[in-house]
Amino acid sequence: LITRSIKTIGVIGAGQMGSGIAIVGAMNASLNVKVMDSNDEQIERSRKFIGDWLDKKSAKGGIANVADVKGRIQYIKESKDLGDCDFVIEAISEVVEAKMKLFRHISPILKPDAILATNTSSISITKLAANAEFPDKVIGMHFMNPVPIMKLVEMIRGLQTSDHTVHKTKELAKMMGKTITESKDMPGFIANRLLLPYINEAIQVLSEGIASKEDIDKTMKLGTNVPMGPLELADFIGLDTCLYIMQVLHRDLGDSKYRPSCLLVNYVNAGWLGKKVGKGFYDYSEKK
Repeated sequence: LITRSIKTIGVIGAGQMGSGIAIVGAMNASLNVKVMDSNDEQIERSRKFIGDWLDKKSAKGGIANVADVKGRIQYIKESKDLGDCDFVIEAISEVVEAKMKLFRHISPILKPDAILATNTSSISITKLAANAEFPDKVIGMHFMNPVPIMKLVEMIRGLQTSDHTVHKTKELAKMMGKTITESKDMPGFIANRLLLPYINEAIQVLSEGIASKEDIDKTMKLGTNVPMGPLELADFIGLDTCLYIMQVLHRDLGDSKYRPSCLLVNYVNAGWLGKKVGKGFYDYSEKK
């Protein structure tokens, strides 16, 4: 395209995913990015994370002018300030009620031709779109963590999603340097439909005493050439997130093979949620 129709994007949620999406928007796609969050502490964490990440990238010669990239990222607290965005990506917590409420609130504020994408990893796009003023402009854009490093974006169209919305989403993904795979709007899409049952089964193998956590992870790393074993990966994702997605698969697909491991449930109940809290299957309290 000679004239780019996407010039400003909005990112709702300044957490790890939202901050990562902001980086690829400003750095790879050279877009103006508005990051919206109502929490001052979260905004400061995001600002520090993005600043540190870009400085490291710059030190390795990966960015010509880091100040320009930082200058393209703006933080906002009011949803009305998203009104001039051409494309908005929602990256709040994976809670269906919160996302539906957000879609009802945000969609009337956006331009009629603006696309509203959700970074959900498991929630129905069709269900979320039904809460938007323009359901045909809603699409799933599931980024992988860490966003600046992982090349993949899963694109999921709801029943209402228009071909134009699909085209615009592909355009943005290409600008961000991402590769798209397309999934039907089914629970877990592609990545989590395959990945989470694998992780859940590894937790079950540990629960049954078949092998130690170290040997489970070592077997998969050295035996199947994956960079991270399933239990270490679960800690990295967050055990609460793993449990939530397994519950979605179990409830929405109705097959007992998706039943979450009791050990996973217990770890979440104990507050052992993985790397982000310093303890999951492994202890991260000493690692800074």
